[in-house]
Amino acid sequence: MSGLGGLDRPGAPTSPGAWDERSGEWLVAETDVRESGADAPPTVGQEPTATRPTGPRPTPTRRTGADPVKALMHRHRDLCERAVDPLEIAAGLEAHGITDRTAARFLHRDVFSLAEEMYARVARDGETPPSSPPFPAPRARADWILLTLLPGALCAAAVTALHLTHGQSRLIAAAAGALAVTLALRAALARGPLAAAQATHPAATRTCWLLAYALLGDGLLQAAATGGPDALPSGTTGGPWPLTTAPLLALTLSCAPAAWCAHLLAVRARRKLSASRALEDFATSVKPLLLGTFALYLGALTALLTVTATVLDEPAAYPQTLTLGAFLFLSRLLTTHGFTHAPALVLTATVTAEATALAALFTARLPGCAWLATPVQSLIDTWGPAAIPTIACGTGALTLLLHATRTLTRASAHARADDPC
Repeated sequence: MSGLGGLDRPGAPTSPGAWDERSGEWLVAETDVRESGADAPPTVGQEPTATRPTGPRPTPTRRTGADPVKALMHRHRDLCERAVDPLEIAAGLEAHGITDRTAARFLHRDVFSLAEEMYARVARDGETPPSSPPFPAPRARADWILLTLLPGALCAAAVTALHLTHGQSRLIAAAAGALAVTLALRAALARGPLAAAQATHPAATRTCWLLAYALLGDGLLQAAATGGPDALPSGTTGGPWPLTTAPLLALTLSCAPAAWCAHLLAVRARRKLSASRALEDFATSVKPLLLGTFALYLGALTALLTVTATVLDEPAAYPQTLTLGAFLFLSRLLTTHGFTHAPALVLTATVTAEATALAALFTARLPGCAWLATPVQSLIDTWGPAAIPTIACGTGALTLLLHATRTLTRASAHARADDPC
């Protein structure tokens, strides 16, 4: 296949290299051959001298007209041969940058119409498509279901240990609990509907920072704004500043609802993909499904946060917890479907914003640097320390939501053959 840039250039269907090995003919028009002479290479689809193969050049077949669709089929031969439905070809063309505007150059009204012709012409050559459905819906499996329950269970055990231990035992329990929860989260995100297309963990450090800030950030920020940890009373866990364990416990418990919501989106999107007759129809039908799935996860997280705050007798901290949960859910959803750049970029910006706020407060203690803490101090005085993570994570979640409504409504985002579900 050619690169993305070459697919949308004028004249791309008859660009260099449009020699069909199977039919043994140059994809050129008869008028082009006649104008260039009997022995001259064709002017449309001419191959550069530097890349022309050695030896006698095959004789161009004189035809009554150019066949740009056949040139496109030559470029996407693998896609056409393995496709079991026109929509699978349409999704592949869309993933490689073919738009309705490009389809108009092939004398088709949209990408789906072009894909239907390509699919029909492959079948006409004697290839019988398989009878299996083109986009089978993924099934829930017991392994990833149990793995998504593990982070919440281990976090609940760690929080219980923090409340039952004292002194050095509490430090050991905290360290062991943090390690266990981290490994459980990694295992839960390695399988099932939350697994990435590639087995990489580029955003693991930034995600751990956000979760650690949910546990320690508000207390540390308030301590820095009021003159240090000694200015605050000890929290319920006996640390130098209060620990907010309810949000962290709710977020880890929400790993299971997040996986089920992602699985629901995958199943319903595959069904709509198999039933759709145009890419625009699919995008229109899947957008409410995406927003409904997002709202369903937020509802589940709200319920879990209410329960954990009540059991632990802590403030619920709804704004910062819900924005963080929405941010992490959208980031993982985009990563699962292969869109990794935007989540990584927004994660970096969010972590930088929270770290900058903390650094500004501590740097302001240096002589002549008090002005650095003015913006952060104003936010804390007006809305409290929760304003920093709420603004940072809320902005990131809104950015990713807008990005998801553009990317996750494409057919190519749900036409993966190696679905992890």
